[in-house]
Amino acid sequence: MPNLNLTNQFLIAMPALDDPNFSRTVTYVCAHNDEGAMGIVINRPLNLDLGEVLSQMELEAVNPAINEQTVFQGGPVHRDRGFILHSPAKDWGSTIQVTEDIAVSTSRDILAAMSRGEGPAESLVALGYAGWDAGQLEEEMAQNAWLSGPADPDIIFKAPPEQRWLRAAALMGVDLARLSSDVGHA
Repeated sequence: MPNLNLTNQFLIAMPALDDPNFSRTVTYVCAHNDEGAMGIVINRPLNLDLGEVLSQMELEAVNPAINEQTVFQGGPVHRDRGFILHSPAKDWGSTIQVTEDIAVSTSRDILAAMSRGEGPAESLVALGYAGWDAGQLEEEMAQNAWLSGPADPDIIFKAPPEQRWLRAAALMGVDLARLSSDVGHA
């Protein structure tokens, strides 16, 4: 099997994937190598806004609209830690540069900059991330748990969260609404 690199790709959960952490999700893969993979689920909004997160960090937004930004459940690992997908990709301290345009940061300084109105033009704030050990994602791909395809920043940062799963699949010409969750079962 050739080396698979899904960095800067969407992982789209197939309808049959019934793991409650990933059912009907779109995950943006931030890093994928021989040691495993890391991504952020981009379509699971929490009943939490950025203002609450900033308040817990004793930061105050200069613009009230910043407080209203939705926070997402980024995955089942480290649900108590914040991960910010953002564009443009600037180094805010603890930053993984995914592409020229997209990065993920975990440091307080990006949230402080956002509270001052000096943050990135586009961002998605998530608690937790999705992680796979070496070979685990490749195994799940072989079991047809996921579709993978090119990521689109408009889907990450602009599409309504409830449309992201179908729109990410549509980028590859797949209509998930027409797929049965019983595919492959007799």
